[in-house]
Amino acid sequence: MIPILRTFVIALGGVALFQLVNIPLPWLLGPICACLVAAILGVRLDGYKPLTDGMRTILGVAVGATLTPVVLSSIPGMWPTLLMVPCLIGMIGLVGIPYFQRLWGYDFTTSYYAAMPGGFQDMVLFGEETGANVRMLSLIHATRLLVIVVTLPFLLAGVWQADLGAPPGVPLVTVPAYELALMALCAIVGWQGARRLGLFGASILGPLILTTAVTLAGFLHARPPSEAIWMAQFFIGMTIGAKYSGITLTEVRRDLLAGLGFCVLLILPTGVVVQVSLLSGLAPGMEALLAFAPGGQAELTVLALIVGADMAFVVTHHVLRIFLVILGAPLAIRFFAKGPKI
Repeated sequence: MIPILRTFVIALGGVALFQLVNIPLPWLLGPICACLVAAILGVRLDGYKPLTDGMRTILGVAVGATLTPVVLSSIPGMWPTLLMVPCLIGMIGLVGIPYFQRLWGYDFTTSYYAAMPGGFQDMVLFGEETGANVRMLSLIHATRLLVIVVTLPFLLAGVWQADLGAPPGVPLVTVPAYELALMALCAIVGWQGARRLGLFGASILGPLILTTAVTLAGFLHARPPSEAIWMAQFFIGMTIGAKYSGITLTEVRRDLLAGLGFCVLLILPTGVVVQVSLLSGLAPGMEALLAFAPGGQAELTVLALIVGADMAFVVTHHVLRIFLVILGAPLAIRFFAKGPKI
């Protein structure tokens, strides 16, 4: 319990420091950077998964509350960019697997799951079941999430003048009490119901689906207040930074550098897909970048909420990416295990 409390205090210190020096997104970037520095200095950190998952439900409710009939009617028209998602996954695999295997000497299984842009927990779990190096996978995927979450806000602000300082919602006191209670109910029931059904990303997708149904039925007219979104940012940032707990100098020289190099490689396939969708008029630049950036579903959802992006477009593409990676990873690893390596 002490490492969890220590992590919480360090993350709060990061928020306070970022607010003091007026750095954007203090509730997200502050905990990430503070916990990362503490971990590298040898401080033992830890998170509490049930609480973190509980915070992720806020994001599911926030997205579901934006999916009105008008917004949902736009999803069928997304099929051209949705077809780009499997192409992007394939390009990332073709670049990433040889990179980890030949340049850094990882075994094939570890290289495969390190390169796949799926969910952090899913890739580590699948990798563990097939004999991959779990510690390497954890550091690689933590680095991928860290780099994307830290760099994207500044890119969005610099290129598209996104307002990172605007509140992500309305104040708590302006939301009717019955709607707050309804959102809490959707979060809990949706999360636990999806978890029992074995749905991937249950803590986000379960509340998202149930809240969408409640919104379409006309019972919900508000999104979670700013305070709730800030709280979700805080715990997501804290969790990313805490994943570096126990990192050694050897791992910094090998796995952390390998992860940073992979993030540089990701610019090419992601940039190609974003440019194609942008130049062909299929999506605005900001939405295209948020939809195709190979980060975590929760982290990209937070950024989309903050900058006011088209939530239906961004979330639909990330759900498809995660679904394809989770569905295809076990099948692909068995195929490659029997055939020639990349």
